[in-house]
Amino acid sequence: MPRIRAAALSRYLLHGQFSARGCIRSQPRTLSTAIRNRVLPPPTSFSQARAIHVESNNAPPAVHIPLRKQLKDEAKRQKASGKKKKKNANNQVVDGWELTVGIEIHAQLNTARKLFSAATTSFNDDPNTHVTYFDLAIPGSQPIFQKETLIPALRAALALNCDIQNTSRFDRKHYFHWDQPSGYQITQYYEPFARDGRISLQPRDGIAAEDGDGIMVGIKQIQMEQDTAKTLAQPGGMHWIDFNRVGVPLIEIITLPDIHHPATAAAFVRKVQILLNAADACISGMEAGGLRADVNVSVRRSDDPSAPLGQRTEIKNLSSFKAVEDAVIAERDRQISVLESGGTVESETRGWSIGSTETRRLRGKEGEVDYRYMPDPDLAPVVIGDDLVNHLRQGMGELPDAEVDELIQRFGLTPKDALSLVALDEGKRVEYFWNVIDLLAKRFGPEAKSPEYLPGYQLAANWILHELGRLTSERNEDAVQDLGFAEDGECLRVPARHLADILLYLYQRKVTAKVAKELLWAVFRQRVPDEYPTIEAVLDEENLWFDELSEDEYVELAYAAAEGQDEVVKQFVDYKHYPQGKLMFLVGQMIRLGAEERIDPRAAERVMKRVLEENLVPAMKD
Repeated sequence: MPRIRAAALSRYLLHGQFSARGCIRSQPRTLSTAIRNRVLPPPTSFSQARAIHVESNNAPPAVHIPLRKQLKDEAKRQKASGKKKKKNANNQVVDGWELTVGIEIHAQLNTARKLFSAATTSFNDDPNTHVTYFDLAIPGSQPIFQKETLIPALRAALALNCDIQNTSRFDRKHYFHWDQPSGYQITQYYEPFARDGRISLQPRDGIAAEDGDGIMVGIKQIQMEQDTAKTLAQPGGMHWIDFNRVGVPLIEIITLPDIHHPATAAAFVRKVQILLNAADACISGMEAGGLRADVNVSVRRSDDPSAPLGQRTEIKNLSSFKAVEDAVIAERDRQISVLESGGTVESETRGWSIGSTETRRLRGKEGEVDYRYMPDPDLAPVVIGDDLVNHLRQGMGELPDAEVDELIQRFGLTPKDALSLVALDEGKRVEYFWNVIDLLAKRFGPEAKSPEYLPGYQLAANWILHELGRLTSERNEDAVQDLGFAEDGECLRVPARHLADILLYLYQRKVTAKVAKELLWAVFRQRVPDEYPTIEAVLDEENLWFDELSEDEYVELAYAAAEGQDEVVKQFVDYKHYPQGKLMFLVGQMIRLGAEERIDPRAAERVMKRVLEENLVPAMKD
């Protein structure tokens, strides 16, 4: 096939026109396998770039805005415009009405190749640098199923407890839009590769209280399909198209209508993301754009359970767990308001914006949309052997629920902390936790499994969850968005060996909590190992070891702190509720009067309480 001129390609992509003298002018109508999947070279000139971009200007680099900042900015705009979110103490139910939710999740598979071409997958590379002739629907090009894309899809299906189908087939879903050059999407509508899955949700997953001890959500099917091109809206009504995303392999997870509360809908999407990450099936989560959710919402009167489900509407492209819950609440309330006013809920597709209080209409659905599904004649059936499925099932490893149970039972973590540890950083942070635990166990010695060391392991979990989180807080000048967690459980900015040393010295009370946090920042800022080779070297050179006061020195300091505080001491003579606040005031006085670097606040509190009970209060009664 001769090289297609940029102008001809532009006419074909943008206007559906091609010349009879084009790519098929004097060549046979069949292409070799090598030509079918030959990757187009990146544009080398301004004129070639115009052939793929709708507009001639180069796309500016995308500026990442954290979701938290987007929510804050939207809240400020809502407040300035006088619109505030409705407050509802219990927004999970509406008396007299039953909510039903079905969810469709699209997840980008963790593969190196596209689904039907040899082009590599791209996430943030330069636009239009990873495309083949088939991706652009050039006449004569044909799809070739990339077998390696099946592996992460099977891992995902196994993690979601699905039945793998030995034979599945691809279908064409016809519709026209500029982000789909071929005029159809290749999917698995009639014979998907996985069916009849289920996910168990527990209270610790964040389900609504009304769902009690748990709920089972059925999965109707999982199908493989192509992604579309990425549209970048520009000022003046212009759009740029990035075809790097065309043909990127997705799985679509379709649930049964088993969800009846907004919080449970969000919990389901969160649980699916955790499972996909644990199975190494999905390239990224909702926050990075690798997973998107569409929700179908309907309501009906709760006084007649046998009545058919109400007319459903679909809310497209929800990109956060909070958006899922908020959008379901807003659409439920809208439908109830329409029905109570005597109206009719229309079948339509609706949208949702961050910080909104209402869904917005995108387009109507006049009856069932006719996508003219048909088997793809260019693709053979996908035959999956039981031996492959069994091999993948045996290599799945420990899934999140089992790991959360182990964290709770072995280390006494709260369900919330255990779940957060497993979910953060796509499962990499919990691997980091295990690395730190292993290093601490070596430092504790042969009795490392003894219950006496349990507080040390709990200290590690607390720091990995909370103190590391403060390093990335927007309030800190040196904050970064990513600590650099790796698949093997190492951390680029805070290596596990350094954190284990800090925690060991803190647990052994060889350093104070304040010094330990300063050491963490020293590691984060690379002062260790750039200026000091080890944590021990920092403590030696800066004389930061904790030289704690003796018991007699604590007692002497307690008397000095209570001197002249008769009104405060009187609070401990006769009281209905112990004046803990006054006690901590006196402890604060001890720290101010003494050498702060030698005082343990817990020891100071213990001694002050004893001095009050044994000496100061009896003396005041006399």
